[in-house]
This record gives sequence, structure tokens and C-alpha cells, in this order.
Amino acid sequence: MAKFLDTQGVSYYLKKLIDQANDKLYLISPYLQLNNQLKISLEDRHKFSIDIIVIYGKVSDINPDDSNWLHSMPGIKLLFHKDLHAKCYFNEKEAIVTSMNLYMFSQQNNVEMGIYISKEKDEELYNEIANEVDRIKRGSEHRTISVQKIPNLSNNNLDKKEEKRDYSKSKYFTTKELSQHLGSSSRKINSWLTDNKLMYKKEDDWIITSSGKEIGGKSKQGQYGAFIIWPEEIEELIKK
Repeated sequence: MAKFLDTQGVSYYLKKLIDQANDKLYLISPYLQLNNQLKISLEDRHKFSIDIIVIYGKVSDINPDDSNWLHSMPGIKLLFHKDLHAKCYFNEKEAIVTSMNLYMFSQQNNVEMGIYISKEKDEELYNEIANEVDRIKRGSEHRTISVQKIPNLSNNNLDKKEEKRDYSKSKYFTTKELSQHLGSSSRKINSWLTDNKLMYKKEDDWIITSSGKEIGGKSKQGQYGAFIIWPEEIEELIKK
């Protein structure tokens, strides 16, 4: 019989599922941000050279700390699935299908639920999940984690003098306003900002990076979450 899990139950059984994996371990989550306890558990499993696969779906949301950590774990295979929305955690004996991302904020703040399945007690359901996990795996592509570094702003055609400029008298615009000024879509502006490591997304919030702050970006809190405003000078960088 499947077992219902609340938020605490999902976190508890997830750690247990990782710790008890002896042959294979698949972690499927659009968003990735690992807490220290899960990292320790994965490091332990990594020592035993079991088959560890992480499948994610949000390119810009792996933060530098997790990039560094994943880079130090060459035995963890990272796959990317552009349409991924499912969350499933799976080893050779058990599985969890849940609403919870492998994401620290979700684990600590969100109200989540899930279902725990044991192969021993419900082999048919476990095998159905295994087949779907395999299908997701086949539809994913291999990604190599590179350690994220603070970008060299010279790549954005900024020199040292421009990096330290005073933005106190600049006009500030939201992404939507920038898109209107530049005749582009908000999606393209967001992509440019994330590709240049000036911001990244956590759940529904846009988070500014240190590089974003260096070129005058400011974080704001609105009705629908955190967002960022940018000085008018950034328009020239986007045009280039």
C-alpha cells in the first residue's frame, strides 16, 4: 500500500530513500538547491559508486554553491529535461512521488505532500513509476556542470571605470519597461539577464547576483514576490 506523506514526511522519507540506496538513485526535480543534510547523504552514497542520476529542468536556477559541489561529485550524472515538471525520488526498493522540488526553500517553507511507494509492498505501482522514470531519463540530455564564476564584466563591454560608476541619478526600469523601450519581449530580456549571470530565479522570485548589483541593479519586493529594477544604462549593453 502507498503511504501518504505531509511536508515533514516527504523530507524524512527522501533522506531515508537516499541513505538506503545501494544500487541506483534517481532524483527528479525541476529546481535544484540542496540542503547540507542531503549533500552529506549523497556524498556517502557517492563513495559506494552507486548509479546516481539527477534530472532537472531549470538551467538558470543552479546556484554557484551547488555548481561547485556537483563539480566535486563526478559520480553524479546530471541530466536536463526542458519540459520537466514532475518531482520523483527513486531507488531500487522505493519511490516518492511528490509536489516538493529538490529545493531548500520548498523543503523549509512550502506546504507539500507526496506518496511513498515500497517495491516490496506494491510492486506493480513501483514498476509503473520505474517505467515512467526510465522514459524521463531517455528524454533527457547530459549536462556537464561547470563551476559558475562571477562573470567578467568586460565581456559585457564594460571597462573598470564603468563598473564603478555612480547610478544614483539614473532612471530605473523593470524588465517589462526595458522590453517596451527596446522593442523586445520580457522573456528575451530575462534570458539576457540570466545568461549574463546578472540574476537568477528562485521559485517565483527573481534574485540579483553580485554582478547584477555591480552594474546598478536593485532588488525590490512586490505584491507577487521579489523583482529587480535596472538602471537605464543597461539598455546599451542589451543592444550590443
